[in-house]
Amino acid sequence: MANHKATKKDTRQVAKRREKNRYQGKTTRNAMRDLRATTDATAAQEALPAVLSKIDKLAKKGVIHKNKAANLKSKLARAISKIA
Repeated sequence: MANHKATKKDTRQVAKRREKNRYQGKTTRNAMRDLRATTDATAAQEALPAVLSKIDKLAKKGVIHKNKAANLKSKLARAISKIA
């Protein structure tokens, strides 16, 4: 266990950040899953920008790597184009 005041604070901050990152990551994965499950082309086209934005935010914050974000966006775009 940490003994310094600053280290204890840092531990609290890390825990808070981890929870937030896990929540945002899970929310994004659920949105991607729902988008892939959509069979309606127009609904998928409308939902795509919101999901891509969530992926970009995760990459910007460093939760996922920027190349992983690019791969996910590419795969989603291909999946949506197959529906249409």
